[in-house]
Amino acid sequence: MLSNDSAPPPSFSRSNSQASMDSTSMEDFWCEVESIKESSEDGSEEATLLEFKPADEGELEAEWLQDVGLSTLISGAEEEDGQALLSTLTRTQAAAVQKRYNTYTQTLRKKNKHTVRDVRDIFGTNDSSPTFETVPVSPVPSNGIQLPGQKPVWKSVSSNSCVDCGQDKGSPSVTEELSYEVSFSESITVLPKSQEWPKNQRFKKEDSALPKFIIRKSRFGLTEVGDLSPEDMKKIRYLSLIELTAFYDALGVELKRNRAERVRGRENGLFGVPLNVLLENDQKKVPGIKVPLIFQKLLLKLEETGLETEGILRVPGSASRVKNLHQELEAKFYEDTFDWDQVRNNDAAGLLKMFIRELPSPLFTVEYLPAFITLVEKISKIKLQLQALHLLIMLLPEANRDTAKAFLQFLKKVVANEGKNKMNLWNVSMIVAPNLFIYKGKRANQQEMQAAATTAHIVRLLIRYQDILWTVPSFLISQVRKMNEAAMNNSKRQLMFDKGVRKLLRRKTMERERPERPEGAVTFPPYLQSDIPEGVIRVYAPLHSKVSMAIQLNSQTKAKDILARFHCENSRGSSQDVRGQIQSLHEIGGNIGQHCLDPDAYMLDVYRANPQAEWVIKPKAS
Repeated sequence: MLSNDSAPPPSFSRSNSQASMDSTSMEDFWCEVESIKESSEDGSEEATLLEFKPADEGELEAEWLQDVGLSTLISGAEEEDGQALLSTLTRTQAAAVQKRYNTYTQTLRKKNKHTVRDVRDIFGTNDSSPTFETVPVSPVPSNGIQLPGQKPVWKSVSSNSCVDCGQDKGSPSVTEELSYEVSFSESITVLPKSQEWPKNQRFKKEDSALPKFIIRKSRFGLTEVGDLSPEDMKKIRYLSLIELTAFYDALGVELKRNRAERVRGRENGLFGVPLNVLLENDQKKVPGIKVPLIFQKLLLKLEETGLETEGILRVPGSASRVKNLHQELEAKFYEDTFDWDQVRNNDAAGLLKMFIRELPSPLFTVEYLPAFITLVEKISKIKLQLQALHLLIMLLPEANRDTAKAFLQFLKKVVANEGKNKMNLWNVSMIVAPNLFIYKGKRANQQEMQAAATTAHIVRLLIRYQDILWTVPSFLISQVRKMNEAAMNNSKRQLMFDKGVRKLLRRKTMERERPERPEGAVTFPPYLQSDIPEGVIRVYAPLHSKVSMAIQLNSQTKAKDILARFHCENSRGSSQDVRGQIQSLHEIGGNIGQHCLDPDAYMLDVYRANPQAEWVIKPKAS
């Protein structure tokens, strides 16, 4: 995995972040690097290299436009999804798209590849610089947020609102409130040029150096990544990349990304197999599984017997035993003949780290590994680092995000047992960092190793704030709703001018055929589908004995109140299986695909945001 010229802990050419750490605190990192190098040299790990292709700025911007769902700006086609996305952008997001499109068109003109449409033709503006119709944001002048229509007014960040990484040892952890109602890039405050980011960031390994963040729930509650439909999560990823770019632009930081060729890994087996391929194979055995079976089993083994083992993750297992176990797992795992009792805890930890290292593409993806590094090296405030990290997590492919979530949950349990295993948050971060951020490739040597303290700090943030990172920011959900509404309105306008479709709809109406219902919706008899007064919703519970109930909403009605009412009404009539399941209220259709609601969501607010939705009680997807 690492090239042969990879060096042991260097006393030279250290990066700024590395130089800020004392040698003792970095010892675990370099020991782990040396262990990885030895595993690679003895042939126990396959050396699949990632090849990097050179790309000019125009090509990178074209890829960016495609990655955010705006390929219409490149192809020139009138795609409804692209137009709907553009209509939801905030001021800073629109500026980020505009900047990348301008760079793309200017590069093409220089190359004379083909005639490029003028931006005024696309966006209908008279100015040579295109502007988008943006979504206004709520002004909060006290926080230094730019008001719509005004020029930026930058305010320095007070020590009470953002906490630096380097607090004095023993200082109490500072509590700060987070809000997701306004986009990060719109609410950002930037230090003036005279107070630029320090060149030498210093990281303190004490847990007290990290502030405590409290998430402020809106009246819509909180939404986790698994609570939205795959279609809406795809839009969340589009918007997250645009928002991340706008966020970095507002800070004056370049959003760097790698451009790697796709590497075709093994199509079967356990180690060195792409996550998507591994999951496809596993789903044939366990439908709906989201984390590879072998990864789950290794985590389970360690959680059952290894959490209290002193030095777990840090103390390496026997290289020869790990190699033999690796081969035996490949042969016996899917046959269910592998004897897990023979596996020692330190060997299981070695196999777990080997699985992560041997992934053909890194868990946090090749493309955005530079962005992870940049968020620490160029941004000094932990709150801003956390916001950037949050958007990067939203960007991950589903398989990577679910696997990373399972891994970080395990690491949190390791840290929770520090009293017995002697592994605190910084120790764990030091060990895990090289396994996640030193990846296979031509450039996988000094560059990554020089960022030792930086990558360890990233892992520390991932472990400490993971509950925040799996929450979808509410401003992104609001944009998805507007995007869906814009797409529906575009479709309606198109249908109005399509006579053939109008005739078809009239014929369908005469035949009394119902229109196609959203996926996940439930069909009920006509007597349950009568017109419902304003402020009253009809909730369906197809698995209960009483399948439908009309509920009058008021300003204090929460989702959990509706669940409690159904539970009371059906406490005797429902089957034992249904009573044993955790039921959730789902919002389906209208301007959202499917949304599992927070029990603390105020239903009248959700109803007003999506009056066309259906409301269904069913088990929450695991």
